[in-house]
Amino acid sequence: MISPDQVHHPREREAHLKDYWRILRKHRWLVAGLFLVTVLTVAIWTFLQTPMYQATATVLIEPEPPKVLNIQDVTPIGAPTQDYYRTQYEIITSRPIVEKTIEALNLKQRVPELARAADPIRAFQAGVTIEPKRNTRLVLVKFEHRDPALAAEITNALARQYAKYNLDLKLKGAQDALAWLTEQMSGLKNKVQESSVALQNYRVKSGIMGLQEQRQITAQKIMDFNKAYLEAQAQRLSVEAKMNELARIAADRGGIQTIFTVADNTLIQKLKQEAAELDVQKSKLLKTYKDKHPEVLKVQAQIDQVAQRIDGEIKTLLRAVQTEFRVARAREETLLGNVNQLRKEGQELNEKEIQYLALQRESDSNQQLYEAVLKRLKETGVTGGLETNNVSVIEEAPVPLAPIRPRKTINLVVSVLVGLFVGVGVALTIEYFDTTVKTPDDVERYLGLPVIGIVPMFAGRR
Repeated sequence: MISPDQVHHPREREAHLKDYWRILRKHRWLVAGLFLVTVLTVAIWTFLQTPMYQATATVLIEPEPPKVLNIQDVTPIGAPTQDYYRTQYEIITSRPIVEKTIEALNLKQRVPELARAADPIRAFQAGVTIEPKRNTRLVLVKFEHRDPALAAEITNALARQYAKYNLDLKLKGAQDALAWLTEQMSGLKNKVQESSVALQNYRVKSGIMGLQEQRQITAQKIMDFNKAYLEAQAQRLSVEAKMNELARIAADRGGIQTIFTVADNTLIQKLKQEAAELDVQKSKLLKTYKDKHPEVLKVQAQIDQVAQRIDGEIKTLLRAVQTEFRVARAREETLLGNVNQLRKEGQELNEKEIQYLALQRESDSNQQLYEAVLKRLKETGVTGGLETNNVSVIEEAPVPLAPIRPRKTINLVVSVLVGLFVGVGVALTIEYFDTTVKTPDDVERYLGLPVIGIVPMFAGRR
């Protein structure tokens, strides 16, 4: 008897490689069938495909800075960036180049799919591949087609059209630059003439024909007048001190004793000497006579007379010194006015010089710009037809010998691997979901019980 526990709770055991081998042997026909179907399907699909050939041409793209107006002399231009090369890659497959290639090779008649396409340009671009070589300036231009000779011809034509388009673009730029420079010449020439006339008119109007000479003359005048002013000031101060001293002496008769220190008048010196002699004579008489003696009074009268003459002479001298002081002060003021006037003229000359230099700089800059444009105009006219192309075809595309698609060997190898994987996977999946008991081995494997007997299968009878 079989207990319920033994039926519903079979003994578990680990799976071994022989179990997988048994499963594969059990489903060998299914695995073989799926394997053959997969391999045959891939093989038929591969051999039914139209072989596609890819031709490759090598193009060199050199960077080139612009040359119009020598802009590289003004702005430093560094190494070309990735944007420059990406732009060139897009230009290779741009519509103008593709259209010229199609037209040059008459591809609309030679390639039916282009004629049937709604947009022949896009259909052509779909077969083009641009592949830059790493760390170089070389670019691989590739084109795919079922005809290897036509693929090579189209690839070479596309590369040549790109080089020609680049050269035409440069020539057109040179022609446009030449036209622009010619147009600018007339305006610059008028500016040069106008600035020259304005400079000359200002020079005549301001009276600065010899600017350097005028500056030197004005500076020398200022130095001379300033020196004369300082001398006049010193003279005025000397006369003023002398006048003040004479005024003090005239006001104080006792100061007459110091007349030698301030006056060099000969008459005054003679009168003072005479007064001194009279004083000596009076002193001698006083030793003999009294104050009221006629001889003493006579000498005293002479002394008073000499003193009056000295006072009158001092007043006359004071008036002369005052007159000299007024003259010195007037001269000082005149010289100061002259110095100030010359300084004002120097300031005005500086202002005129600033305006003059501004006009001269404008005239010089216009002249330099005119000469630069004229030089570039001549150079552009001479070299406009001698432009060198920075794009060149290094290696033309040879006729490809082997197709790039389909890759029969790789496809067959992949189909074999996929067929095996599909067959084995399906067999294992079926075996995993199949839990029925069909053989005595299944009883022992799933139920863990020994087989006591086998009931044979009899053919049915009516």
